[in-house]
Amino acid sequence: MRGNSKSAKIASYIRKNPHAPVADVAAKFGADKQYIYNVRYLMRKRKKATPVVLNPLMDTPDPQMPKFQPKDDPVNHPKHYTDGGIETIDFIEAKRLGYHLGNVVKYICRAGKKGTNMGMQDLQKARWYLDRAIEKNEINPPTR
Repeated sequence: MRGNSKSAKIASYIRKNPHAPVADVAAKFGADKQYIYNVRYLMRKRKKATPVVLNPLMDTPDPQMPKFQPKDDPVNHPKHYTDGGIETIDFIEAKRLGYHLGNVVKYICRAGKKGTNMGMQDLQKARWYLDRAIEKNEINPPTR
């Protein structure tokens, strides 16, 4: 997302209007919603990137130099949803999962990582949402 590219303009707009609905951003820039989700994903990925500290003499990672550690953001990027290299919401949006299936993924991803229930309650909630999705015959919405 460099310069005056479409994605750079969208990213700039999203930074200025972080709560703008995806559909509104897509309409404003003449893009589909998936394109907007991809721009948001790349913005988050770049924001979370951990810089590698190099030893200037050896051009290799220096284990003696401190590494940048991002602070935990319990509202926007809680630890129980951000481990594994991709944030759970980004996966759910990229796969275009509906409400029920998205919650199945969410509860499975956080099982055992939040609270003191050792994950059993999260797995039971995931099962409840999966049963509900089956009952409602929910499938991924059609592409574009």
